[in-house]
Amino acid sequence: MPKTVAAFQTKRPSAGPRAVLACVLFLAAWGLAGCARKDASAAKSDAGRPVTVTTTVLQPRPFNDAMQALGTAQARESVTITAKVSDVITRLAFDSGQRVHAGQLLADMNSRAQQADVAAAEAALRDAEQQLRRGAELDKAQLIARGQFDTLRANRDAAAASVQARRAMVADRTITAPFAGVLGLRQVSLGALVAPGTVITTLDDDSTIKLDFTLPESGLSALSRGQAITATSDAWPGHTFDGIIADIDSRVDPETRAVRVRAELPNPDGKLLQGMLLRVQVQLPNRQALVLPELAVLQEAEQSSVFRVGADGKVAQVPVTLGTRREGVVEVRSGLKPGDRVVVEGTVKLHPGDRVVEAVADRSQSGEAEAATAQ
Repeated sequence: MPKTVAAFQTKRPSAGPRAVLACVLFLAAWGLAGCARKDASAAKSDAGRPVTVTTTVLQPRPFNDAMQALGTAQARESVTITAKVSDVITRLAFDSGQRVHAGQLLADMNSRAQQADVAAAEAALRDAEQQLRRGAELDKAQLIARGQFDTLRANRDAAAASVQARRAMVADRTITAPFAGVLGLRQVSLGALVAPGTVITTLDDDSTIKLDFTLPESGLSALSRGQAITATSDAWPGHTFDGIIADIDSRVDPETRAVRVRAELPNPDGKLLQGMLLRVQVQLPNRQALVLPELAVLQEAEQSSVFRVGADGKVAQVPVTLGTRREGVVEVRSGLKPGDRVVVEGTVKLHPGDRVVEAVADRSQSGEAEAATAQ
């Protein structure tokens, strides 16, 4: 009998590993439940904690719009210097890029034959004048018919006209600058045979630049002569050229519904050249507007909105209608009113109904944002 009991006891399985496994699973489940309770408690605590943001208070401030366009620079006066007659270039009195004054000699052409004609015409004029003086004495003494004296006077006048014509032919072979300015590239060489229309060089009066551009007819009411404009060029990055509107065309293009405007820009240093492409901004008169930094605007598709802070410190997402954007700020046309407090920084972590608190460390940045809106 004892042997049977002993045999039965050796066949019973051991419960040790199962008990250990059960304890491990129980402890793991208890730990996960504790973590979940802690996470829920932390989330509940974070939900009630105010979100740190920076804000600005909207107030009407001076704001001005600007109409933009592209324009082409033109010299105040511009001309292509060409030959008037066919002949040989005997003298070139200029260099490419040289500045000249009005009437300065640029080139001479062969004019020996024409100068000889001038000398002959002047001699004929002197003879005609002498014959007229003698005829005047005879007419005074009534020793010559009146018709004969009139013929002598007509001969003198014809001789004088002939001299002027011969001198004009010489002048056609002397090329001078019609106005002061800067010359372009020289296109001919000494001794070259030129024909009428042959380009010798160009001359531009670049002391003042005329800038022509077009604006939509809807902006006509805001345009006036003497209005300020600014222009920039890719050739001079960071440099702004100031000018005024000199003329406004009397017609609107019926196809484009645009009006042509001409501005004048002083060019004392000669940076602007004929034909340059310039970006133009026409400054419109100042007006009062609500302006805030672009950073405060949330954009979803075509809908713009901002977070407005209520009296209880909670935020509400308010749709707004925006106007002109300029230099990091944007005009608010509807949706807000003066005195509204709007979140500028920290909008990414906000949800409607969240409580907010002003970031003390970022007040200087908020002040800079408000200063930008003031500008």
